[in-house]
Amino acid sequence: MDNQKTVIEISHMTKKYGKHRGVTDLSLTVEQGKVFGFLGPNGAGKSTTIRAMLGFIRFDSGRINLFGKDIRRHREEILAQVGYMPSEAMFYPAMKVREVIQLAAQVRGVDCGEEGEMLCERLQVDTEKKIRELSLGNRKKVSIVCAMQHSPRLFVFDEPTSGLDPLMQSTFFSLVREYVDQGATCMLSTHVLPEVRRYCDHVAIMKEGELQCVKAVTALTNAGARRIKWVRDGKREEFLYDRDLNELHRELAGHDITELLIEEPSLEEAFIEYYRT
Repeated sequence: MDNQKTVIEISHMTKKYGKHRGVTDLSLTVEQGKVFGFLGPNGAGKSTTIRAMLGFIRFDSGRINLFGKDIRRHREEILAQVGYMPSEAMFYPAMKVREVIQLAAQVRGVDCGEEGEMLCERLQVDTEKKIRELSLGNRKKVSIVCAMQHSPRLFVFDEPTSGLDPLMQSTFFSLVREYVDQGATCMLSTHVLPEVRRYCDHVAIMKEGELQCVKAVTALTNAGARRIKWVRDGKREEFLYDRDLNELHRELAGHDITELLIEEPSLEEAFIEYYRT
């Protein structure tokens, strides 16, 4: 995208919870028009980062800018341009779906009627049902509509597809891509690595409150180890090899190699390697 701008800029952010782990000295940037994957197991610091980034909690040191503005000084202005979907959205159980969606628009003070209708149609949302009557997946769809209907400049999704069937997962990511192609940006916190491989441009990996890397998804799988499959001296073996391939060539000398395949590791294997160190 031409004239690409930095949408999220986190610089040396630290958040401590007494003796408990928080986030330590985190710095990363997310550029406009990207789908940015934010990965890590439970307790890695992802939710803390997102809450600090959106001004829901105070952080101890560092700086967070969204759209070039400090979240501590311009929170309301910034959040008007953000669509946030928490991992577990809570709604009034007695309200109808259409009432919840309308309320979300009224709180923002914008007319989202046309966009909301389009989203409900694409996601197959029954707007006349009450929230208490909905399954987890259907509550997720309501949450997606509430986060998207005002066409924000930045989407922040926390585990958005849990509970959605495969067809709705595909529809959700099609919608994300359409908004991103129009200039929006998406930060996706997820445990589902195939989603990251299929839909994300870049990925950040968190471990124990610290950033391990920020890379293009293709670079994450292209770098480092290779998966080796061979039949050596009549024995079939498969393993990850992280040394110089010339060294591997020397190791093969004197052996009867009847099959040999060298390929890039999967994203899952690359991800796991960061947690073995």
